[in-house]
Amino acid sequence: MPTLFGALIAVVLWGISFVATKAALRELQPVTLIAVRFAIGNLLLFAMLAARRMPLLPPRREWPVMALLGFDGIALHTVIQAYGLRETTAVRTGWLIGLSPIWSAILAAIFLRERLGWIKSLGLGIGFAGAVIVVTRGAISGQTLALPGTRGDLLILASTFNWAIYTVISREPVRRVGSLPAMAAAMLCGWLMLSPWFLATQGWHELSEMSPTGWGATLFLGIGCSGIAYLLWFGAIERVDASRVSALLYIEPLVTLASAVVLLHEPVLMSTIVGGLLVLAGVALVQRAPRGQRERIRS
Repeated sequence: MPTLFGALIAVVLWGISFVATKAALRELQPVTLIAVRFAIGNLLLFAMLAARRMPLLPPRREWPVMALLGFDGIALHTVIQAYGLRETTAVRTGWLIGLSPIWSAILAAIFLRERLGWIKSLGLGIGFAGAVIVVTRGAISGQTLALPGTRGDLLILASTFNWAIYTVISREPVRRVGSLPAMAAAMLCGWLMLSPWFLATQGWHELSEMSPTGWGATLFLGIGCSGIAYLLWFGAIERVDASRVSALLYIEPLVTLASAVVLLHEPVLMSTIVGGLLVLAGVALVQRAPRGQRERIRS
């Protein structure tokens, strides 16, 4: 139970992270925000390693997979989300993020040859129908689906699929190396991959003009979301079956909705609420699969 509670805290922090990212992006370019965020996260994670007297770096044989995790889960994932958030609202982002467990079920069916069954198939259909309603604002037509109006939402959708892949490929390396060393190494790799981009754009010039609100949002992302949340999440999937941990992700949209309305005063369309609830209903049906099937999901 304490392990799952830690994962719940991580999900709450990530739910608020979309609001914090949206606020920070008002003052920073995406690459600047991400580079600073993970610089802070790296300092925190390596300080934790030193405090626990653990090796700062994993064995050399693990570095290729750490680099893969850093590219997919740190560099690629956060860049996609940041650019998506520039063109959509935190509320819609929060609802669309709820699709992650559904992608996990699809990956399990493809790579683990798990039979979906009628309950999961129904859940997949309902979940994706909800996502379509969120993206189109309830007006499904060729015009509402056209770019650039839906570009932000589609980038967020791509990030949910990428996150499912990331969690799949991270499970075994995290078990071998440990949650904290693995996260620190992956975050370091991802940050190093983004650093040339940050240097090329001279992102440090933006930092001198940041407001207290911008700094607060950036520090929250670095300490809370890139440090504490990642540590709690990986600690959970290291000890508990990943499908049980990933089930907590359906709470994330509710956290984002509440925090976006309170902190950003974002409007909430009825179509967004309806579509979001359909996403959560679809996820709930997917999670109701028989235990023998659910345990094979590596999400």
